[in-house]
Amino acid sequence: MKRILVGLTMAATLAAATIPAAQARDGIGAGGAAALGVLGGLAVGGAIASSQNNGYYPGRPVYREPRPVYVEEEVCHTERRGFVDAYGYEHIRRVRVCE
Repeated sequence: MKRILVGLTMAATLAAATIPAAQARDGIGAGGAAALGVLGGLAVGGAIASSQNNGYYPGRPVYREPRPVYVEEEVCHTERRGFVDAYGYEHIRRVRVCE
């Protein structure tokens, strides 16, 4: 049924697209005839594009194991430590300490 309906729609659109060419001689300007022809072409293209639409089915869902909630990680913090360089100057640097 759907194919028959699409076929009839395409035939009617093609017939309507040829009418502007005939009417251009009878009084519709060339611009109007071109515009009607473009609209007819768009209608035919839309009918063809919608007839190929089978819908989208993404497939079955994939279930994965969730990440563990409680993971033991190293506990790190930053400490300020002072040191004396080779010239005798005292410096304070931040050092990352992990337990």
